Amino acid sequence: MKLKEALEKKRFVVTSEVQTPVDEEPQALIKRLELVRGRVDGVTVPEMEIEGIVGDSIKTCDLLKKNRFESIYQTTTRDKSRPQLQKDLLLAHETGVENLLVFTEDYRITGDSLQEMMFFHVDSGKLSSVLEHMREGQTVDGKELPKKAEFVLGSGVESGWGKNVPDLEMKEMEEMTRIGTGYFLSTPVFDVERFEKFLKQVNTFGIPVIAEVMILRTAGMAQFLNRHFKSGLVPDWIIRKLASAPDKQKASIEVFADTIKGLKDLCQGVHIITIGGEEKLRHYLDAAKLR
Repeated sequence: MKLKEALEKKRFVVTSEVQTPVDEEPQALIKRLELVRGRVDGVTVPEMEIEGIVGDSIKTCDLLKKNRFESIYQTTTRDKSRPQLQKDLLLAHETGVENLLVFTEDYRITGDSLQEMMFFHVDSGKLSSVLEHMREGQTVDGKELPKKAEFVLGSGVESGWGKNVPDLEMKEMEEMTRIGTGYFLSTPVFDVERFEKFLKQVNTFGIPVIAEVMILRTAGMAQFLNRHFKSGLVPDWIIRKLASAPDKQKASIEVFADTIKGLKDLCQGVHIITIGGEEKLRHYLDAAKLR
């Protein structure tokens, strides 16, 4: 089932994320993902640059498609001109990519309130212009394209505010709804109660919300997030549970399953960040009873 169809049918969707292979054979990635084929509705491939090496995310999307996975191309808007953004989206579309997820390059970089706000801020005017022209079969400078192009669009929202959601975020969500976003993807959710308060406070304009859930394998990972991403992001009880557990993987799976259980009645799906642990994802899906 296509991601678009799953969203339209209000199915509880499950997506995950992989990095473009840089120092391994691409088929090694596919081999790990084969363990969850049919259990995820989409696999996101973010643009990536590590120590000057730029991963070919569109090529990875093509690899996923050829191996019967629904790919989601994740790109940025802030530092791209309209022609560059259009060039990348046209290449993705020609490759067969049907799903687009958009953030700025500040995605995941948090600290003071300005940086947190920039998480979800998409240059909606630039994006809208490019997408509108592509839907009409034209380039941004008026040239005719071989064929029209359209994507299922997803956009990020900062969900860690609880009840105190800034007006600017509300306006951003309204603007992304106007240009046709198919779903909102939250920042990582570790505190389900806070996430529920956020959902009750914002107007999602009838657009599905997918909660990002990051698999925490150790207390050290949780402490790293609190220290380098956002203080208090991971609740203390989770850190204590992971630190004291004799079986770290069992505790990690239990934390994940409890989080998913709390989310199932709140939103329309989860986006799972494995941090390189694709081969173990099936165990987490089993525990959370996700297909």
